[in-house]
Parts: sequence; structure tokens; C-alpha cells
Amino acid sequence: MTTTSRESGASPFTDVPPGDSVDGGTSHGFFGHPRGLSTLFFTEMWERFSYYGMRAFLILYMVHALGFNDKHAGSVYGTYTASAWAAAIVGGIIADRWLGQYRSVLYGGIIIALGHFTLAFHALSFFYAGLALIVIGTGLLKPNVSGIVGSLYEPNDARRDAGFSIFYMGINLGAFIGPLIAGYLAQKVDWHLGFACAGIGMTFGVVQYVLGRDRLKPAVERLERQRRESHAAARERKQTDVDARPTEPMFWGFTKVEWKRLAAMGVFFVFAAVFWGAYEQAGSTLNLFGDRYSNTTILGFTFPSSWFVSVQAMFVIILAPAFAWLWIKLGRLEPSTPTKFAIGLLFTGCSFLLLMIPARHLQASPGIRVSPFWLIGCYFIQELGELSLSPVGLSVFTKLSPVKIVGLMLGVWFLADSVGNKIAGYAAGFISSAPLPDLFGTVAAVCLIASFIAFLMIKPVKSLMGGIH
Repeated sequence: MTTTSRESGASPFTDVPPGDSVDGGTSHGFFGHPRGLSTLFFTEMWERFSYYGMRAFLILYMVHALGFNDKHAGSVYGTYTASAWAAAIVGGIIADRWLGQYRSVLYGGIIIALGHFTLAFHALSFFYAGLALIVIGTGLLKPNVSGIVGSLYEPNDARRDAGFSIFYMGINLGAFIGPLIAGYLAQKVDWHLGFACAGIGMTFGVVQYVLGRDRLKPAVERLERQRRESHAAARERKQTDVDARPTEPMFWGFTKVEWKRLAAMGVFFVFAAVFWGAYEQAGSTLNLFGDRYSNTTILGFTFPSSWFVSVQAMFVIILAPAFAWLWIKLGRLEPSTPTKFAIGLLFTGCSFLLLMIPARHLQASPGIRVSPFWLIGCYFIQELGELSLSPVGLSVFTKLSPVKIVGLMLGVWFLADSVGNKIAGYAAGFISSAPLPDLFGTVAAVCLIASFIAFLMIKPVKSLMGGIH
């Protein structure tokens, strides 16, 4: 999200000893990419291992071990996950003005690990304190590790997009493995051992991040150079604005074209919040559905219900290459960004329509458990939607945003996920008080109506985008 460092002119990496292994970020030591990518790959993998590993059983822990009712557990879950995403805005500002990207990621990882270890204690006060620490740490780490990834490459380096794709695989690898290990320990051995496991995972990430610091030196130095150049350019533009009359009318600091693009971003924000509100129920409503109403035995093998949370990441790993191939194959026929948003909402709505079938069986025959493949099928359809919408969202925000507020608008994109997570927590509060067909039907209806509106708005939104695709 951010690409600048501390306000001072000193390098934020002065604590990193020079070494002959540093090559300016041009070495081909990790699948043909700078060696620093491997360090960031595993840093993010272990961070997502800890986040999704704990998220897989968090709401289950609250209802089973702490005795929270569904509404209270859903509220706490939604507030925690929403805060973790929203904190990215503050984390970016802190890195820009004080800590720099390297130290922000380092301190964030340490605070996250402390948060998970705090959750390993039994007292309720430790539970809330642990969640707060994870929110703070995630806010520092999440936006800034991506910033360092981008700075591993020169602006014209053709490997940049492929590098982010590799990094994205690290995210989903951690999200896949975390629930399998931490979720198993939590549900089958001891809840607090699951929290400790997540903390150990984040500790691994911090250790290898520090050990690989030499590999990151070129990227952090590039960030510092870009910061100085950005400040110099800003001063020059400011002086130019004073000396010359603007060539295009300005309204509240933005041109007419910029205001239209901001309006398009507002539309995308609303649709994204609706999408995440349904999609993120994997950790709340659908997590409880898997625990209470789904059979957790396949071919004689019994697994903890928290393993369902790994399914989404598994499908991302399988389907992402197929989607990348599809968009290239379509060429000029590739759907526009507004169209992809509409498709993403459509798939997500259909996933909840699918769940209405087992929900009606459960309503007709209370006490039974339905096949786990209903939930797995739901997640498959959701991933078709997620891969249609999510990858283009951040990209289009960087393209549409006026240059002087790019960082802020990227924070707004993260805020859409934050809003969605809060909605997902709110929805979980109705799983035991509302008929399941009505609950899933309502979510499906909201997504499908939003998709219909999105399809109707394709042309108007494309017009607002001013030629940007």
C-alpha cells in the first residue's frame, strides 16, 4: 500500500550489515526472481498461517469454550477481523512517517506472535488483549510487506507481476496449512494449544525475516530513494502551481475527470463491501454451519470442522493459474473491471443459493448432518467469484486514484474488506435464531441484486473511469 519510508533522510536499513550477497535486487535466486522474494514469501506465508489458522477456530472457541452466544461471538469475530483490515491504513501511515517498511513488518510480526501467545492463556482478559495485539501487528505488517515486494523490482522490470503472483501463492499456502495444523490442535487437543501454534508459526516468519534481511536491503534502499524523489517532486509541483495558472479547472483540489474516477471507485467500494460481507462468512456463519450441521467424515476419515476453512485457499491455489490463462486467452474479449465485479457478485450469490438445498433438508429433519460436499461446493463457487473480483480490485484502485492520494485510496480498498468482515460477523448472530434457508436466501438475494445492479451499471461506470480499464 505504501512505498515510502521514514521522514528522516537516513536509510531505515542502517542496522543491516553490508554483505557481498546483496546484489541490488537483480539476482535470479528464487524461481528467477530476486532472492528477497523468498524472504517475503515465507514471511507472508507464516503470517497468513497464524491469521487463518487462528481464524479457523476463533468463533468455535468463543461458543464452545467461552460460552458466548452466537450473536455475541459473531459481534466479537466481526469487530476483530474488521479491525485487522482497517488497521492497515494506520500501519501504512506509521511506516511512511516514522518506522519505515522494514521495521514496520518486523515489529508487526513480533506483536502478532505476542498476540497469539497471549491468547494461549485462559483468562478472558488475555483473550481480548491477544486479539488487540494481533490487530495492531497485522496493521503494521500487512500493507508494508506488499510495499517491499514491489520495491524488489525496478519499475520497468517485466518480472514484477509474476513476482506478485508467486507472493500471492505464499499467502494462500499459509491460509491452507494454518487451519489444518492449528485447527486440529485446537479442536482435537486443546484450544489454547491451537493459539500457541499460530504464535509459533508467526515466530518462524519473524526469524527467517531477520535472517534474510540482507536480501531485502536493495528493496528498502529503493523505497528510501523513491521517498526522497517523491518529496522533491511534490515541492516542485507545489511551486509550479503557485507560479502557473492551472490548465484544467479544479474543484476541491481535483479535476472533473478525477472526480468522475473517484465516483467510480465509490461504486466499486460498495460492491466490494457487499461481496466481502458474503465471502468472509467462511470464518463466521459457514464455520458454524460446518461445525453444527455438516458431516466431518469423508471415506471413513474424520476431520475437525475447522478444516473447512482451508478449502477456499486450496481452490485459489488450483484455480488461480486457470483464471490467469483464461484472461490471456480471451484477449480483447476479456471482461472489463465493472463486468468482473458483477460476475464476482453473481457467483457468490449462487454459492448461497446452493446452500439453501441442504438448509431445507436440515429444516425438515432436525438433528441430521448433511454431506460436507455441500459446503465444499459452496466454497468452489465462491472462489470463481473471488478470482473474478479480488485481483482486479486493488489494481483498478491504483489506476483510478489521483496521484496525490493513492495511499489513501488503497486504504479505502482495504476498508471495503473491513466492512465486509463486520457484516460477516453480524450475519453469524442469526444462525441459531433464523431459519437457515431464510438466512442463506437473504445473503444470496443481496448478492444477486447487487450483481444485477452492477451489470446495469457497467456502461455508466466505464464512462466514469475515463478510458482506464
